[in-house]
Amino acid sequence: MANIKSAMKRMRQSERQRLRNRTVRSRVRSAVKTARAAQGEEARTAIHDAIRALDKAVSKGVVHRNTAARKKSALARRLVSAT
Repeated sequence: MANIKSAMKRMRQSERQRLRNRTVRSRVRSAVKTARAAQGEEARTAIHDAIRALDKAVSKGVVHRNTAARKKSALARRLVSAT
């Protein structure tokens, strides 16, 4: 346990950030999983939603931009190969 005031404050901050990041990351994972499982015309909207979730996560600093780009590229390739 931290004894210094600034360290204790930092612990409180990082705990709040961890919880916030966890919800964003969970939303991204769910969207990507749904997009991968989707078929036909609903696949297009599911992939669009997943890409949007990834972009939001990047802007919040939860996911690295290259990771998001890699996932978005894989989803786009999947969409093209399905049509």
